[in-house]
Amino acid sequence: MNWRKTKLFIKSHWVAICVSIFSVIVIIALTIFLRNAVLAWRASESYMKTSMLAQTGITFLMFMLIQIVTMPLAGIMWIWIMNGGAANFTRLHKKAIKGKEISIGWKDVIGMEAAKQEAMEVVRLITDRAQLQRIGGKILRGILMIGPPGCGKTYMAKAIATEADIPFISMSGSEFVEMYVGVGASRVRKLFKRARNIAESEGGCIIFIDELDAVGRQRSAANSGGAQETNSTLNQLLVEMDGLKEKAENIVTIGATNAPESFLDSALLRPGRFDRKIYVDLPNLEEREELFKYYLKEVKYDSSLDTSRLARLAVEKSPADIANLIQESALIAVRNKKEQIGMKEIMEAIDRIEMGIKHKIVFNEGERKKIAYHEAGHAVATYFLQPFDDVFKISIISRTGEGFLGMMVPHPREELHIHTKEKLLGKIKSCLGSYAAEKLKLGTTTTGVFSDFRTAMRNAHQMVWELGMGKSGLVGSYVLLETMPSGTSRFAEEKVSYLSEKIKEQLNNETQEILQECLKEVEELLTKESALLDRFAQELLAKEELDYDQIEAIFKEHNKTRPSI
Repeated sequence: MNWRKTKLFIKSHWVAICVSIFSVIVIIALTIFLRNAVLAWRASESYMKTSMLAQTGITFLMFMLIQIVTMPLAGIMWIWIMNGGAANFTRLHKKAIKGKEISIGWKDVIGMEAAKQEAMEVVRLITDRAQLQRIGGKILRGILMIGPPGCGKTYMAKAIATEADIPFISMSGSEFVEMYVGVGASRVRKLFKRARNIAESEGGCIIFIDELDAVGRQRSAANSGGAQETNSTLNQLLVEMDGLKEKAENIVTIGATNAPESFLDSALLRPGRFDRKIYVDLPNLEEREELFKYYLKEVKYDSSLDTSRLARLAVEKSPADIANLIQESALIAVRNKKEQIGMKEIMEAIDRIEMGIKHKIVFNEGERKKIAYHEAGHAVATYFLQPFDDVFKISIISRTGEGFLGMMVPHPREELHIHTKEKLLGKIKSCLGSYAAEKLKLGTTTTGVFSDFRTAMRNAHQMVWELGMGKSGLVGSYVLLETMPSGTSRFAEEKVSYLSEKIKEQLNNETQEILQECLKEVEELLTKESALLDRFAQELLAKEELDYDQIEAIFKEHNKTRPSI
């Protein structure tokens, strides 16, 4: 291994070594020359000595004059050359980190057990490559990690480097691409050249490219400079990952992206480049509980905290979201001069993260009443007509996060990965609860229903146009026919509609029919539960915010129970 490192050092610094050797030779030659000159001067006659001194002085003055003129220019040129000269755009400033220096092991990889098992197998293939080669197998060339942001793809890559105990070089896909054509390709070449040198001396190297979609998206036929640069960068990456090499190096390329797999170029996804795909998904209930236990170890917290309840509150939260939630809770505890984190601080952190900071706006009584009935309508409609969600919180305090003057916060009762027709209808009814409550109790409606209408219409439109849930029985995704490439235009981005006006009118009528039927059901419910609606509005006017326990207490007080899912 020491000889490998020495060989790599000589290979990387051969220019400096040659210059140093040449300098030593020049110094020795000058020393010999000066020694002979001194001896000759001593052996000369007196008049010869005077002549030699005069010539030497003139020569010395000329030499100093030349140096004064040329040295600044030579210095500038030397600095420019040493800093890369014209190739400075393509320089890489990335240093390899040794695997053990990362210090992130399997014990630190929490909340992605399925992906972790895949990664552990990858490490075994990397570390036991001799056994793999004995049976004729090939070393893994690339691993692609796909999943939502904040799920731990970078963390997983670091754990692979630590457990495999090989150096790790990290780059973002956006660092390759520049406005100058050819720069990205040059950076790819230099990155893999550095990785090959490291693999030769250390036995292996991992290249991690985060946000791979920035450089790996499908190639375009456009002639613009940006498209050409992206294409040439991707082409170079393809060559480096599976090009003609003198020998196979133990280099593993790990790519991570939040984009769909179909967004990436098909040549990048084929076997021989990214051989293994690891899908990193949001954690399930048990994994979220483990994440809370892991991150709570880093802070002081109340021993009465129920991590199973916290896990249920964090449905659809990523590991990064949970870590942020604990850190925000710690900041709130310090602000409130508490010695440890309790449930109160965690609930306040959830409010702050999901709804934004409270922004106190002074409303007149008429406005406060309108907002109170608006949110109460959401709450009652959600409780009875959307059994898939709990009414987690109701507030008439404005928030800076989304600019809402008030809000009703629903919370999934359980993890569901498929949305049924009933669930979509429940969402629409929940949204229309505000509009129906304002009409029923105020005799008018407000601009506050804008976002509710937008969500309701989006769901109804999707049901009819894309999911075949309309009454007419029309089946298919008609959105595709509405925005298909023309096939005849020389501009690839030009779209045309293949839908007749009759079909469009029918689909739009069915969308409106769903909205009208949902609104009618909500109006009948709120008329029946008018007393309950008034009670929620009064409580909101008095307290401004109601949490889950207070909301449930009001429903129980009126002898109401949730419909089953």
